[in-house]
Amino acid sequence: MNATSHLTPQEIIDSYRATFGDGLVDAKITERGEGTKKVRGYNIWLRLRRDLFRPAIQKLIEIRFPHLAVIAGNDLGSEIELLYIFSVFYGQKFGEYMVTIGVRLPKSDLTIPTITDLIPGALFSEREKQEFFGVTVTGIPDGRRLFLPEDFPQGVYPWRKDETGIPPEMVKNLWEVGRPKDRPAPPVPEKAPAPQGKNEGGEAP
Repeated sequence: MNATSHLTPQEIIDSYRATFGDGLVDAKITERGEGTKKVRGYNIWLRLRRDLFRPAIQKLIEIRFPHLAVIAGNDLGSEIELLYIFSVFYGQKFGEYMVTIGVRLPKSDLTIPTITDLIPGALFSEREKQEFFGVTVTGIPDGRRLFLPEDFPQGVYPWRKDETGIPPEMVKNLWEVGRPKDRPAPPVPEKAPAPQGKNEGGEAP
């Protein structure tokens, strides 16, 4: 597809549906207004089967090369959902589309192929999802931890909501850690007086 051509949000969804059929599990569009000129922007949500994940990214690149903002994630219970959030800029006339390509991975098989060969900047978000969700990114060129220290316990994933998440014994109240003994207690704000002519319930007497 010509990189200079402009597709409406609905045309993008129609194109995905024509290419992937029932493999496009869900699709929707939301509209937003931005800035003083009230240029319309759109959020396009696409959820596909895992086996269609890379072809879905490649199709977006063919439509118009996107900027990867971030890879988000969510623990849904029996699945981990990954949301690849892209921005596609069509200039001042048509504004910016935020395109989210979602895929759900069963916890029995938490694997997803890398897209660093398509979008090199995806590396840092891919590394983050490995260490925080326990997802295995196959083909990742650098699988080292990014945020967690090397001595962080194996098999513990901070963003998981199941038994592999942070155990209670690892949770600390930061205000208790290393607090000087001679530090005075934090001040408690005084209760603001009620507005004149009203009682504390906010009603006129």
